[in-house]
Amino acid sequence: MIDKSKISAPLVKVVYFDEESASDLLDITAGGKETSSKESARERTAEVEAKAGAKAAAKFNWLPFFGGSAEAGAAASATALGRSILNKTLSNTILTDYLGKVHEFQGVERLENFTLSAPSDSAAYMKMFTPYLAMLKIDELPVNLAELDKALLSAKGYYELLGQTPDGSKLVLRFNIEAFRNNYGLVDLGRMKLVFDGVRVGKASERSLAMSAEMNPNSSVTPVDALAIVDGSSEAASDLLDVYDVILAGVEYAG
Repeated sequence: MIDKSKISAPLVKVVYFDEESASDLLDITAGGKETSSKESARERTAEVEAKAGAKAAAKFNWLPFFGGSAEAGAAASATALGRSILNKTLSNTILTDYLGKVHEFQGVERLENFTLSAPSDSAAYMKMFTPYLAMLKIDELPVNLAELDKALLSAKGYYELLGQTPDGSKLVLRFNIEAFRNNYGLVDLGRMKLVFDGVRVGKASERSLAMSAEMNPNSSVTPVDALAIVDGSSEAASDLLDVYDVILAGVEYAG
């Protein structure tokens, strides 16, 4: 069976972190305290930006051809740097707060001891390889592969992968395509021994992961009659797999 336990061992490598979902959990638990701390951080960073911009501009004021543009340019550069630092700081703060409080969250499960794969006819499978296919120039194809990759990004925010243990137990994990860290992506998940923090959000059949089923959801629904139930030929409730939205994925410390 798939191990669904509370979080125990620490992580030594973070591959994926859905900051928005984690932030929602923190806000729900803290009653809005996280939001107020972010606003305070923004105010402090704005002060630093202003001071840095003024100091940088002063160094170039003696150049007549720079004039006011030096001050504006330096301030803009300082602002961009300040925003970058702010975003990184807030990102790390959310991750640190999440790891410190994850034991308190109801419904967050540690999922481990299974491998991930994308069904060959699924949107996730196509998304894994369209970036590579976009580099190929095949005139005979009726589809623009570069545009197909962009279309997949705009059409779906979450991509489903199938998780399976050696004994055959399965579940579905959904990943926010924008939440991967350190240049990892969907294709890397099947190559690593990872643990996942997830929230169970529903159930789905394995065949519903196919692109044809996503584009026409009603096509996979067939009427159920008594004879089919007796014969066991219909898709029973037991054929539905648990679906989890993944919040965090990483490599667990094994020492």
